[in-house]
Amino acid sequence: MDCPSEESMIRLKLQGNRQINSLQFELAERKLVVFHTGEVALIEEELRGLKLGATLINSVESDAPKNTAFDQRGLLWTVLIINALFFLVEFCYGILANSMGLVADSFDMLADSFVYGLSLLAVSKSELRQKVVAKLAGYFQVAIAVLGFAEVLRRFFFLSSIPEFKTMIVISIIALLANVSCLLLLQRSKGKEQAHMRASMIFTSNDILINTGVIFSGILVYFTNSKLPDLLIGTLVFILVLIGARRILLLSR
Repeated sequence: MDCPSEESMIRLKLQGNRQINSLQFELAERKLVVFHTGEVALIEEELRGLKLGATLINSVESDAPKNTAFDQRGLLWTVLIINALFFLVEFCYGILANSMGLVADSFDMLADSFVYGLSLLAVSKSELRQKVVAKLAGYFQVAIAVLGFAEVLRRFFFLSSIPEFKTMIVISIIALLANVSCLLLLQRSKGKEQAHMRASMIFTSNDILINTGVIFSGILVYFTNSKLPDLLIGTLVFILVLIGARRILLLSR
C-alpha cells in the first residue's frame, strides 16, 4: 500500500466487515493498522485478494476503543463537490482557451470525484454492489484517459493553434487555491490520532502538483509560442488518470 487510491480501495473492500472497528493508514511506512475482533486470517485474506502485496507484520491485543472506520462522509462530500465544480470550471475554460492542459486537469478533478464518491456510493451496500460501483468508476476513468490521449494526438497532428496562456494560468491558479482549501480541510479534520487521513492529504497534494504543472506549461507556452508544453502536461495528467483507473479496477475482480 503506497498511494491514496489504494487506501480508497482497501476501505471499500473492508467496509462490510463487521469485525473491523477502525483502520489506521500510515502511507509513509507503507503500513495499515486494523483494530478488530475475531480472527485476523479473514481480514488478511480479504486484503491479499486485492493483490497489493499485503503481508501480516504482527497481531497483538489492544485496548484501543471502538471507532467508526467510515465516518468521514461530510468531509468526503465537501471535497467531492469542490472537485466536481472545478471539473466544470476547468473544462469550460479549457475549451475556450484551447488548452489541453486545462481540459486534462478538469478530467483529473472528475476522476478525483469518483475516487471520493466511490466509498460514499458503496456505504451499506453488499460486496457485489461495491464491486459493480468500482468497476463502473474504473472503466469510466479508462474511457477518460483513452479519449484524452486521442485528443492530444489530434491536436498534435492536425491543429496548429496556440493555447491562450493567460486563461491557462489564471484558471489553474484558481483551481490550485481550491485544492489548497481541500488540503486545509483534510488537515483540520485529521486529528493527531487519525493517521489514515494522510492518504487523502497526499491525494490532494498530487492535484496541487498538477495545477502547478499546468501553470508552468502556460508560462512555457508564452515564452516558446508553442502548443507542445500544453500537450505534454495534458498527456501526463491522462497517464495519472489511467494509473488510478487500473488500481480501482483491481477492486472489482
